[in-house]
Amino acid sequence: MVFQHKSVLLNETIDMLRVRPGGIYIDGTIGGGGHSAEILKRTGPDGQVIGIDRDDEALAAAAERLKDFKDRVQLYKGNFAEIEQIIDEHLIGKIDGVLFDLGVSSHQIDAPERGFSYITDAPLDMRMDQHADLSAYHVVNQYSEEELRRIIQQFGEEKWAARIASFIVSERKKKAIETTRELEDIIKAAVPAGARQGVAHPARRTFQAIRMEVNGELDAVRNGIEGAVKVLKPGGILAIITFHSLEDHLVKEEFRRLENPCICPKGSPVCVCGRKPVAKQISRKPVCATEEELQENPRAHSAHLRGVRKLIPLT
Repeated sequence: MVFQHKSVLLNETIDMLRVRPGGIYIDGTIGGGGHSAEILKRTGPDGQVIGIDRDDEALAAAAERLKDFKDRVQLYKGNFAEIEQIIDEHLIGKIDGVLFDLGVSSHQIDAPERGFSYITDAPLDMRMDQHADLSAYHVVNQYSEEELRRIIQQFGEEKWAARIASFIVSERKKKAIETTRELEDIIKAAVPAGARQGVAHPARRTFQAIRMEVNGELDAVRNGIEGAVKVLKPGGILAIITFHSLEDHLVKEEFRRLENPCICPKGSPVCVCGRKPVAKQISRKPVCATEEELQENPRAHSAHLRGVRKLIPLT
């Protein structure tokens, strides 16, 4: 399957990054290379993009899409959570801007064999890095009932988490749960019929939760933000696109912490911890898609773009 992924909030992201000719930018979730292509156009003739992705198919698609930019592009397989190590390992200098486009790509959802979607029947997988050890099959068939309840409740914000976890454990005692369709049917049986009326697909939240667990997505966001701010030049910008409330809340909290890292007790007359702000939020409210973009790309409906500008180097 050809890698398909329409870049969300493209112009808004480029504007937030303040892309300039000759700049060096990191696309930490390069996907099909849409954002990177626009960055490269605006940084010519000698600007550079360092692209990172866990997905081999995404890296191959980005290499094809960006081939005309030749040596202005460097692509590395990895998790954006390891951004600092990747930059250090390859002796890349300080960076003008960093972009993270979080969540699962359209291609990953639309490729049935990847097992991300409940729409088509496929083996339970959900790995962004197809060489990783942990898969959805392992989570569904080997996690304890309490572990399943926790991740479905925490990552999926699913009110029926305990019942779904119980049904999964009961069914897997009969035989291993091997496919997305089998899991979907179990979730449908677990969620009472009355609770399914007027809401999104009953399996959506549970599939999201399992995917986030498989790929360690929230931990990656925390580590990625910390690493990104370290590799940025003073004045450099980190821009992050999120697609659901958990991610957006985490990004917002991490940005607030960078802006106000003081850990002194509330009510202290003066700060004695010595922690200084290292970044400033570009906007208190997220940037969202226009009506025009929503008509062209429904995936942009839940997209939120936030950014911070680095003030001082982290030590």
